[in-house]
Amino acid sequence: MAFSTNNSMQVVKRDGRIEDVSFDKVLERIRKAADGLEVNSTRIAQRVIDQIYNGVKTTELDDLACQLAISLTTLHPDYGTLAAQIAVSNHQKNTDASFTKVITILANQVMPGTGEPICYVSQELVDCVAKHGAEIDAYIKHERDYLLDYFGFKTLEKSYLLRDARKRILERPQHLWMRTSLALWANDLPRAFETYDLMSKKMFTHATPTLFNAGTPRQQLSSCFLLAAHDDSIAGIYKSLADCAQISKHAGGIGLHVHNIRARGSLIRGTNGTSNGLIPMLRVFNNTARYVDQGGGRRNGSFAIYLEPWHADVEDFLKLKLNTGSEEERARDLFYALWISDLFMERVEADGEWSLFCPNEAPGLADVWGDEFNALYTRYEAEGRARKVVSAQKLWFQILDTQMETGTPYLLYKDAANRKSNQQNLGTIKCSNLCTEIIEYTSPEEQAVCNLASIGLPAFVKESLVTHNDGITYPEKVFDFDELRRVVRIAVRNLNRVIDINYYPTPETKRSNMRHRPIGLGVQGLADVFALLRVPWESPEAATLNQLIFEHMYYAALDASVEVAKVEGPYETFEGSPVSKNILQPDMWNVTPITETDKTLDWDTLRANIGVYGIRNSLLMAPMPTASTSQILGYNECFEPFTSNIYARRTLAGEFAVINKYLLRDLIKAGLWSENLKQKIISQNGSVQGIPEIPETLQNLYKTTWEIKMRTLIDLAAARGAFICQSQSLNLFVADATYSKLTSMHFYAWRKGLKTGLYYLRTKAPVMAQKFTVDPRLLVSTTPDVAAPVSVEETTADAKKRQRKELLDRLADEAAKAQCTTDNGEGCLLCSS
Repeated sequence: MAFSTNNSMQVVKRDGRIEDVSFDKVLERIRKAADGLEVNSTRIAQRVIDQIYNGVKTTELDDLACQLAISLTTLHPDYGTLAAQIAVSNHQKNTDASFTKVITILANQVMPGTGEPICYVSQELVDCVAKHGAEIDAYIKHERDYLLDYFGFKTLEKSYLLRDARKRILERPQHLWMRTSLALWANDLPRAFETYDLMSKKMFTHATPTLFNAGTPRQQLSSCFLLAAHDDSIAGIYKSLADCAQISKHAGGIGLHVHNIRARGSLIRGTNGTSNGLIPMLRVFNNTARYVDQGGGRRNGSFAIYLEPWHADVEDFLKLKLNTGSEEERARDLFYALWISDLFMERVEADGEWSLFCPNEAPGLADVWGDEFNALYTRYEAEGRARKVVSAQKLWFQILDTQMETGTPYLLYKDAANRKSNQQNLGTIKCSNLCTEIIEYTSPEEQAVCNLASIGLPAFVKESLVTHNDGITYPEKVFDFDELRRVVRIAVRNLNRVIDINYYPTPETKRSNMRHRPIGLGVQGLADVFALLRVPWESPEAATLNQLIFEHMYYAALDASVEVAKVEGPYETFEGSPVSKNILQPDMWNVTPITETDKTLDWDTLRANIGVYGIRNSLLMAPMPTASTSQILGYNECFEPFTSNIYARRTLAGEFAVINKYLLRDLIKAGLWSENLKQKIISQNGSVQGIPEIPETLQNLYKTTWEIKMRTLIDLAAARGAFICQSQSLNLFVADATYSKLTSMHFYAWRKGLKTGLYYLRTKAPVMAQKFTVDPRLLVSTTPDVAAPVSVEETTADAKKRQRKELLDRLADEAAKAQCTTDNGEGCLLCSS
């Protein structure tokens, strides 16, 4: 390829032609994408031209324009829109619009190096396209690619869109949505198109493994797998290890309980030797998770290990993820969780003793819960079978130490999880999954599976004419519950289809999923909804809306499951389940739905239909973290508040600040936005609290996770928990964590009846390092927080002893333990965290 030898710069077009650089063409390209946006196209065009080199490709110019535009989003959110417009346009210029052509090309690939033919899509999808290609191509709406924001599109581009054998991206976002829809409904185009419409409009999405693998030769579409260690033997342990590897290979996240594996020093009868216990075994699982990643390098393999705190190796278990210590005693790539009985919490509360057992010497503790567990545990104590007796509070402090250093272990409450499960007729539930929202029965013969989808809640905020008490009617944003229920019903039907067509990595996973047919519906963008509807997190309106959303979802999911059961029958193990006895999830929490009291929904008819037809799915609701899919749809994760109102993003153009788009629009609309104000928000780590220029209404609306009381988040979790038949991935956020704060928080969550008391603990130091891009000259009107002085004489060990003493004093006061009261509002550390 020859370039001009004169001084003019030249560019390489997509078709390989070479031509001189034209500022006017660059400007026109940007202006076209910026039509209707409040941006300075000339400024971006000039900066693009400044960085051109001879022989640059037009695709690179588009990439550069995107990065420059996205770096200017603190001026106006429209710059983010411009970046997305250019990125999507660039991608569409580089790919074929025809879904039929793309699938045909993917079906006829050649392996580099060997020349072997290779097909990247399923034969069923190939046949469907051959039969209905013209109709499918005509139905696709490529303009909906522009509904994605820049980071959502880049997420799809990096990991989700299918590539050919030479790693070139062939799919467009609309192809991804259509491929997923046709994989589910290849023989029912109307349903496929219905699913495509909802997904392409960001109303809901299937989970990442479904998007990865739908329409491919191995359609492993499930997200979560829960396993029991097969048995306490070499054969059993390595069978479990092989199953974990096989599941991880096909993009499944894993929860594994090891309650039944004997402790260190236990006799091995076959060899007359002694066991090395859990730790060396878990190091082998750790290396397997590192080696066998998900979906061929797209996500790391992820295993969560569950243990009950009566196990004699629990103290070593708590150290496995610590940053210091001997490598032989660490397994830092695994995730750890405790499956906690009420009895343990009661012993901590009473400052009692706690006995540690080897399951080989005190069998059956993992197989029972509630009163049966209490009776067996105390019987083993009376018989002297304990390996070791420790202070319950000392063990509790070890748990808190590990949480403060690593954010884990997750805390799940065994008795609540079993007491409030619709699968309790199957046996004792012994663990959750990688993300703590799935609560399903496992055994050596059955490995639990869950198939997930999440609802994009902001898509249901609509503008409607509302007549107020004064008789005046005007447009107002409202939440469309009718549309929410319609989409939930479609998602339930789709997830039943996922169960039927899924590729199962092991026979035990297929047996479990076909017998019990659990699904998990979650949400994303609750914070976006609150921002759009002007509802502060700590308001009564937020509490009501939160509960109503989950009431409507649970009702619609049950109703849809009944409709499927009318045709296909109830799931195999329905008889004997709580639902078969007319006990629904709110009944297990002793809660009456708001929608039942005000007659918005007909719960009586729903219950009657369940009595006649049963339901098709044992479990339905499981709000998951949505870490990846919320990036795609451009919503905040799951049901969490905004972590910050400003955060750093890094691209090839450098690191830059991104502002909460809702806050930024409000400040621009109010005429308040300025470089000075931006610097103040950055200096406060994304907080708008206490900035005098910002009205109190906006300060309340845009509180971050660090400023909302953890009691509020736990109350919201408990309110929606009455309509969640599995569990929820509940992160909690504590600045400057102490034993007292964490204990108060955990005990409050336990008393509220949560199944998942903690997914991750998020903490931050009381003193932050210098913030990026802060100009100190602009901060004269803002007084920064001043950290309390720290005594250099007080060592870390002394501080921990002091905190323990403080906590013991706290535990002596029952009222302070239980919850915040008006008499003790200031003294409750939970409310100030």
